[in-house]
Amino acid sequence: MSKVQKITPFLWFNDNAEQAMEFYLSVFENSKKLNVNYNGAGGPGPEGSVMIAAFELEGQQFLALNGGPLFQFTEAISFAVNCDTQDEIDELWEKLSAGGEPGQCGWLKDQFGLSWQIVPSILPELMSDPDPAVPGRVMQELMQMTKLDIARLQQAAAGESL
Repeated sequence: MSKVQKITPFLWFNDNAEQAMEFYLSVFENSKKLNVNYNGAGGPGPEGSVMIAAFELEGQQFLALNGGPLFQFTEAISFAVNCDTQDEIDELWEKLSAGGEPGQCGWLKDQFGLSWQIVPSILPELMSDPDPAVPGRVMQELMQMTKLDIARLQQAAAGESL
């Protein structure tokens, strides 16, 4: 018997939860569909339509609900994705921002309005350098970017001209 995840993000979509799940499954290599529940005769949505879709991305389980137009996503909640390489940043940025909206400092909104942060996994190390000038230079460079560039952040940390 598998253990139930203690905390699971529960995402409210208007009527495209299954479409969103399929999109996210196509973006992340380590992903899988877990379960799809459909509305019955007395359900809140049309009979046979998707009510809740369960899926997993990179070991994290998610639930997606077709809840109607009452609530929308905002930037107050986002998912941070730590990337080890620039190629991974580039790929995820391209896929997740397609049909969405790029933002500043590695943030973007996908085609469903959900906010993501695509960040290099080295960023916490650069930002915690004991020399206070290093995080300052890194932050100054980061604030000028949309999609983050690892080489530029490392150059800023080293005090090299860009």
